Amino acid sequence: MQKGSIRVQTENIFPIIKKFLYSDHEIFLRELISNAVDASQKLKTLSSLGEAKGELGDLSIIVKLDKEAQTITISDQGIGMTAEEVDKYLNQVALSGAEEFVNKYKNQNENAIIGKFGLGFYSAFMVSSKVEVISRSYKEGALAVKWECDGSPEYSLEESDRADRGTDIILHINEDSLEFLDDDRIRSILTKFCRFLPIPVKFEDKQINNTHPAWTRKPSDLTPQDYQDFYKELYPFNEPPLFWIHLNVDYPFNLTGILYFPKIKQSYEIQKDKIQLYSNQVFVTDEVKDIVPEFLMLLQGVIDSPDIPLNVSRSYLQGDPNVKKINSHITKKVADKLDELFTKERKEYEQKWESLGLFVKYGMMTDDKFLEKANRFHIMENADGSCFYTLDEYRIATETLQKNKEGKQVIIYTTNPVQQDSYIRGAQARGYQVVKLETIVDAGFINQMETKWDSVHFTRVDSDVADNLVDKQDASVMVLGKDEEEKLKELFKMDIPALHITVEIRGLNPDALPVVATRPEFMRRMKDMAALNGGMGAFYASMPDEVTLTVNGNHPIYKTVLNETDTDKQQKLIHNLADLALLSQGLLNGKELTSFIQRSVELIGGRSKIILEA
Repeated sequence: MQKGSIRVQTENIFPIIKKFLYSDHEIFLRELISNAVDASQKLKTLSSLGEAKGELGDLSIIVKLDKEAQTITISDQGIGMTAEEVDKYLNQVALSGAEEFVNKYKNQNENAIIGKFGLGFYSAFMVSSKVEVISRSYKEGALAVKWECDGSPEYSLEESDRADRGTDIILHINEDSLEFLDDDRIRSILTKFCRFLPIPVKFEDKQINNTHPAWTRKPSDLTPQDYQDFYKELYPFNEPPLFWIHLNVDYPFNLTGILYFPKIKQSYEIQKDKIQLYSNQVFVTDEVKDIVPEFLMLLQGVIDSPDIPLNVSRSYLQGDPNVKKINSHITKKVADKLDELFTKERKEYEQKWESLGLFVKYGMMTDDKFLEKANRFHIMENADGSCFYTLDEYRIATETLQKNKEGKQVIIYTTNPVQQDSYIRGAQARGYQVVKLETIVDAGFINQMETKWDSVHFTRVDSDVADNLVDKQDASVMVLGKDEEEKLKELFKMDIPALHITVEIRGLNPDALPVVATRPEFMRRMKDMAALNGGMGAFYASMPDEVTLTVNGNHPIYKTVLNETDTDKQQKLIHNLADLALLSQGLLNGKELTSFIQRSVELIGGRSKIILEA
């Protein structure tokens, strides 16, 4: 039997490995099974070249627990190792300058030892008081050997009686890691990290992995149902996806994968970190920031690349040119797919816009290269849902009518078609086109596009009366006399603490509403963003809402109101008209809302039982 010291010139290599190698101890199982997969794949390669004789047989990797002995055993039937290879690969830590490693990294955190050493096997010592390796090489005449180490630099190496080719790694679990002797714990780790490994992995006599997942196959070999079935395998409780993109690149970097566009009907359904990163079918992480563009973090699916540099735990990205190239490639593939769908299947594309719009708008806001392409397939749905416009189509449809005094194209939009219905109807009656911008990203989208699109200005449909939405400021003819106008203006004066109200009398169309409440576009945007973001926006959030009450002096109701001899009733009628306008803007709350309800009951002849507090 051979005895000796692992070739390190310092006593503290293993404590450093245990402390810094991996931030999550469950990684040991992934690393050891990945090594077993490598051994099995190497044997298949040698067999195909005629360098390994005999039948391959069952290459399954077996994981076993022995709770009584407190051991975990990982067995493969792969290439195996000779005594010389065991000495080379296990006794010379990662074939690296161990002393230099220790001196350089002993005072740094785990992220510092990024990609420097192939230390996967040594993760076993994070959970083990002793590790045994029993191995027999595929080579003819090779003897089985047993290597043993207790986590110190001391090891033993002797002959063993293993009869067949392959390797057993036996972990004697330490007292701090007994959680890993639980069947469910091991099963969950295997499912997480090994579910798509290319060699069968078995635990409790059941195979836990799909060795040929969809992304490893040629797109030409897959049917739409195959893609749907794989999505279901990844996300069993999700609705079917809208569509998918199959990535398959081998130059200038290696990248495969399938990205799915999920259905997103409500803002609260948006979830990131649903893309899984693999390296040669070994799960690495679902935190793919930098590899996948920020706006596509809403996608779901799998990407697999051996070219993405990772730290020894395979959980953090390094800065590397390939990452940027992969990021750009994914952006291009997504843009090309969306452009293709829009061009060839526009009706279907429009039907999916409720979900697609979030991706497209987010991308246009954050990625200028994507913006260039997205200008072709970004669409806006009109308020009644009857049609969609690209920006160019909207310009053509509204060119003669919707320009402001600066000559900018005015896009009139609604953030709430139900609440803003009266404003929409008023605008449509004047021939204006109103589009819906009502998602969680639209407030930011509007601000960004006003800087990125030439000569475009967004105006919310309730930011002014319909006749004034595009700053035409047409002279209006008033049927009221000057005295009547002044009296009406006086009657509409009211004091609501949370509001700063300005009253104007205009001669609008008699069919228009008697009173319209509007809020200046800029201030309303600032307050809306403040409500979402806080921070510096608190300044705007604390300010009273600025509201303009535009009184339609041509509405016939005012002849009746002005002729009312009961001044108390007259004031209540005026107050109710103003409150109805404020209610349409969601600005009537608390005591003012209660007062409006009481007044309405009184005006229709009832007797209110609502008692207002002083």
